[in-house]
Amino acid sequence: MRTFNNYLSLCSVVILLSISSCAINPVTGKKQIVLMSEAQEIAMGQQSDPEIVAFFGLYEDAQLQEFITAKGNEMAAISHRPKLAYEFKIVDSPVINAFAVPGGFVYFTRGIMAHFNNEAEFAGVLGHEIGHVTARHSVIQQRNQLFGQIGLLAGIILVPELGQFVDPLSQGMQLALLKFGRDAERQSDKLGVEYSSQIGYDATEMAGFFETLERQQGNTGGDEVPPFLSTHPSPEERNATVENLALDWQQKSKMTEFEVNRDSYLRKIDGLIVGEDPKQGFVENSTFYHPVLKIQFPIPSAWGHQNTPQQFQMAPKAGDAIMMLTLAPGATLEEAANAVLEKYKLTIVESKKETINRLPALVMVADQVQEQGTIRVLSSLIQFEGNIYSLMGITDLAKFNSYQSLFLSTIRDFQELRDSEKLNRKPEIIKIKTVPNQMSLQAAFQHFGMPSERFEELSLLNGMHLNDQLNKGMLIKVVGK
Repeated sequence: MRTFNNYLSLCSVVILLSISSCAINPVTGKKQIVLMSEAQEIAMGQQSDPEIVAFFGLYEDAQLQEFITAKGNEMAAISHRPKLAYEFKIVDSPVINAFAVPGGFVYFTRGIMAHFNNEAEFAGVLGHEIGHVTARHSVIQQRNQLFGQIGLLAGIILVPELGQFVDPLSQGMQLALLKFGRDAERQSDKLGVEYSSQIGYDATEMAGFFETLERQQGNTGGDEVPPFLSTHPSPEERNATVENLALDWQQKSKMTEFEVNRDSYLRKIDGLIVGEDPKQGFVENSTFYHPVLKIQFPIPSAWGHQNTPQQFQMAPKAGDAIMMLTLAPGATLEEAANAVLEKYKLTIVESKKETINRLPALVMVADQVQEQGTIRVLSSLIQFEGNIYSLMGITDLAKFNSYQSLFLSTIRDFQELRDSEKLNRKPEIIKIKTVPNQMSLQAAFQHFGMPSERFEELSLLNGMHLNDQLNKGMLIKVVGK
């Protein structure tokens, strides 16, 4: 494992070699120090794109994909960098987010597409993300991280030595998760207004969407709020600024009307999956179920968890242990066990074959000796329907005895999923409904049979408040199977 000094030396060398590399920023027209050419920036995006797609998966909706591609290309053509080969994609995540990586790759989650309520809101955020590309914010942010000697050295849990057992984020995902400074976000707000206005959209709607996100932030504690909102300390000031910028653009434009296109957008997202998609695996009553893989196992009481396409992770609040499920390579349990030992540089302590809920398995205890001490792993390889699953419990040797029984009970409760209801669990989808008479939003939810405990969630989805008055014939979103 490299030490911090190794990274410090490496960063210093890179900085010294690159300090004379200057370029003209396409948006400001000013010189700036960067660590890569445009060709290198494009290459970085091309390398990152398949990593991001592999992490999230693409959301398959041909009509919606055609829409964002058409609007993205229209906006890119009038941007400060029209010659880039832009790509616009919807990724399969319920989190409300949009992001861009260098070279012109722009991503919207299905979660954010569900929360837009008209084309103008979408266009404002699209312009904001294209603005990050045209102003080279990802490139500048990487430079700033090097200048500040920031390294991705910490583990995801409180004992850093355990972090190495979790697959590190790829370069593409590190770029996707970059947070920009306030100045960069304000510049992208300005560009979002400019670009969306130039292709004929009412950019004041962008400010209205930010207000919806602020309410969402209050409901979730910020966990589902995208970086372009969370970096700003004063949402009220920001929304007012965006609205004023939009009005200024409209006043100086030769166009007399700016589009909102509410109904056309809502019809495009009719049937869009909202929230978690059960086929990707879901947690219910402290048990993880995966209907596609047909497996289930318990989550230890009071442990947190995270589900990604690559692995399912669980950890206690103390942060001194971790359990994770991954697919193991190999045609046999012995091959899979050897692959695990080699990957994590483990020395086997004991090993035995057994049957876990009628499934062939191999359970072993192994150690990884580090300078800081010894990490002990309870590793199980379980064979089921052509796959070998690696379910591991990991902690410091000194704490292994206190966690061993919990690790074992979790492993030995791994089993085939047979519950037909869970195997056939359907995701919730957006359903677009027509309001039959003039009424409040709350009354409309009641009319369409929505449960009262979900009224606030649904009002956020619609970008409204429950006491807002709706006209006859107005379209709104509800959810159903």
